[in-house]
Amino acid sequence: MNKIVSKEHFSANVVKLEVEAPLIARSRKAGHFVIVKVGEKGERIPLTIAGADTTKGTITLVIQAVGGSSKKICELNAGDYITDLVGPLGQATHIEKVGTVVCAGGGVGVAPLLPIVEAFHKAGNRVIVVLAARTKDLVILEEQMRANSDEVIVMTDDGSYGTKGLVTNGVESVINREKVDLCVTIGPAIMMKFVSALTKKYEIPTVASLNTIMVDGTGMCGACRITVGGKTKFVCVDGPEFDAHQVDFDEMLMRLGAYKDIEKK
Repeated sequence: MNKIVSKEHFSANVVKLEVEAPLIARSRKAGHFVIVKVGEKGERIPLTIAGADTTKGTITLVIQAVGGSSKKICELNAGDYITDLVGPLGQATHIEKVGTVVCAGGGVGVAPLLPIVEAFHKAGNRVIVVLAARTKDLVILEEQMRANSDEVIVMTDDGSYGTKGLVTNGVESVINREKVDLCVTIGPAIMMKFVSALTKKYEIPTVASLNTIMVDGTGMCGACRITVGGKTKFVCVDGPEFDAHQVDFDEMLMRLGAYKDIEKK
């Protein structure tokens, strides 16, 4: 069991938890994720690690209350325990100096984007972050992003903060003014689909970090399978990051919607 050290509310349905996990904190890299479970009969949920403190031996997780299991996690408080926490899992982000990197995040996808932004910036890249949210109240980690990048562009659907528009509008505004060598995108599948379509038009290499249905995290159950370049891949062991231009997002969206009715119960 892993103790929750602190809890912070980003919004009514999104919380940040700092959790004791010293071994994971020491070994995790940008892009890695964990699988958590609350209660003996709880659902196993994959969560990308949003940060770690090796001195305190903690990792940071950001969770949005969507279904029954994620709501249970969000209801936990400092001092409570997560029943099971396994990780780090998946393949780490490939970090190298490539030039100008645009990192586009939407919703809670902004949280796992932070360590990737930090890593690319430390590698000597010019890093431009595009944060997208429906309203001002849902913009998260802006200050931390500004501290670890060269520029942050905030897009809100309603124009209540930053610039009115979608994440793709922000990404394209950068493309129109300077050469972009790489794009990294994390967020809702539909958002990543359109970011990928945009960058493909401009022939910009793009990496998408996928968050799919997952059970065991070792590739045995097959719940997280997706099609990449016409071949079956498993997000838990082959990913979570893939060449966005090769991902079959339509198939992924269909699979993600399979349990929508059950999640509402």
